[in-house]
Amino acid sequence: MSHPHPELGAPPELPADGLRIIALGGLGEIGRNMTVFEHAGKLLIVDCGVLFPEDHQPGVDLILPDFSPIRHRLDDIVAIVLTHGHEDHIGGVPYLLRERGDIPLVGSRLTLALVDSKLREHRLKDVPKYVVAEDDTLSLAPFDLEFIAVNHSIPDALAVAIRTEAGLVIHTGDFKMDQLPLDGRITDLRAFARLGEAGVDLFLTDSTNADVPGFTTTERDISPVLDRVFAQSQQRIITACFASHVHRVQQILDAAVKHGRKVAYIGRSMIRNMQIARDLGYLHVPDGVIVDGRKISDYRPEELVLVSTGSQGEPMAALSRIAANSHDSVRIEPGDTVVLASSLIPGNENAVYRVIDGLIRLGARVVHKGNALVHVSGHASAGELLYCYNIVKPSNVMPVHGEMRHLHANAALARATGVEHDRVVIAEDGFVVDLVDGRAKVTGKVDCGYVYVDGSSVGDITESELKDRRILGEEGFVSVIVVIDSSSGKVVSGPEIQARGFAEDDSIFTEIVPRIEQALADAVSDGTYDTHQLQQIIRRTVGRWVSGAHRRRPMIVPVVLEA
Repeated sequence: MSHPHPELGAPPELPADGLRIIALGGLGEIGRNMTVFEHAGKLLIVDCGVLFPEDHQPGVDLILPDFSPIRHRLDDIVAIVLTHGHEDHIGGVPYLLRERGDIPLVGSRLTLALVDSKLREHRLKDVPKYVVAEDDTLSLAPFDLEFIAVNHSIPDALAVAIRTEAGLVIHTGDFKMDQLPLDGRITDLRAFARLGEAGVDLFLTDSTNADVPGFTTTERDISPVLDRVFAQSQQRIITACFASHVHRVQQILDAAVKHGRKVAYIGRSMIRNMQIARDLGYLHVPDGVIVDGRKISDYRPEELVLVSTGSQGEPMAALSRIAANSHDSVRIEPGDTVVLASSLIPGNENAVYRVIDGLIRLGARVVHKGNALVHVSGHASAGELLYCYNIVKPSNVMPVHGEMRHLHANAALARATGVEHDRVVIAEDGFVVDLVDGRAKVTGKVDCGYVYVDGSSVGDITESELKDRRILGEEGFVSVIVVIDSSSGKVVSGPEIQARGFAEDDSIFTEIVPRIEQALADAVSDGTYDTHQLQQIIRRTVGRWVSGAHRRRPMIVPVVLEA
């Protein structure tokens, strides 16, 4: 990625009355949100999420923010504030707590309950927690925090106002301004206005939908569409959405009750999260509606609605396995209806369309965002952001949460409402933004990259290893084994050539064998040799031939043994 500030180096020392902001993830990408605030020698972290891998990151399970810029200062962290319970904001928490297990967590009731189940999975105990709600204040010196209700696609989302000697900062978290939310809890614009009157020095705003004109559709508009889908379906209905989208599951439950159907959850995270939401009173489930997912064969198809994970085409999630006809207990029958009640996260489109095609091939009718209003975004569109800027009247703005086009679109909105051009700060992950004397600007950069989780290993996979995996997956590999006489350097056995993912028959390599033998003979003709040098000669000889004869670039693994 090219940086608009190629000259940026290490940041200067932070003035005593200054506030430093460093995003370690979430800028230039959708996910992995994590922002570090530094003041008076202490650090406050807002969110610590994960990013899900794309096709060009084979074998990777999750991508974490890079903790290395703060690793030497873990003891200075006063808390991790969690704005809401989505994976891209809470998924990285256990990995940071592995490095210091007593960092206090601050968040709403539902958010911390969702984090709790993660901590149990990671066997993390006795983590201190502060449960907060809108209008609450909390002092964690030198930071004074105030929490503001915001509406999002998960209940109990909060924005946070951070007061320090450097000024007043508001971080919106993810939000939208649905005026008729299902739970009646609207984004508290009166609090935004009150803080605006006091003077907001820096406003960090959600950019995800900044390039979408107008206003985000209200969540209630989905209910009649779902009602119509349920009324028209003669057989089983399978709905897929995010495992944390409590409002969407509530709408599915309401439609199921109205049409006399039972509901079963399919997918471990869906079962777990909906139980948490029900226990805490965020999900209202009439008695006798939920049935065990393992007993769905006891019911006729027209009596059932399945609520499944996998709306993003994740290969191991329930819906992908259903589409591939490989799920343990769910088989698509012609006439079934599948509803994908979620967005398309950038980068996941192909995976989602593969799932849709698989379902249609099996005879299902698929209802999705492209052909019906079965999803609305959880993020403020341009019209809502303009309202926010006009209400808050911030001195400085820093767009967060979004890819480059979203950050720039958000910056343009801030400028359009009168924020001075040079007070709108577009940063990338690792950029250091200092708020000093009421002015925010980029002052330096710290090294921070992607940290890959692969199975139980965290951070062991590098970009070069991912490149090797891509080559292996796309081009295959060729191994060449040669045994040489340790005294003379002459070839005594081989070259034995084997290929995988390159050609069906290894016999295509017969014509290259004499070339390898000749190249090796030339290399040892003066009686001296080095095995590493001979491996390089084999790699070059085979590589040139494969490239010229087959237009391929497989991974070549030469092995030289001495006898």
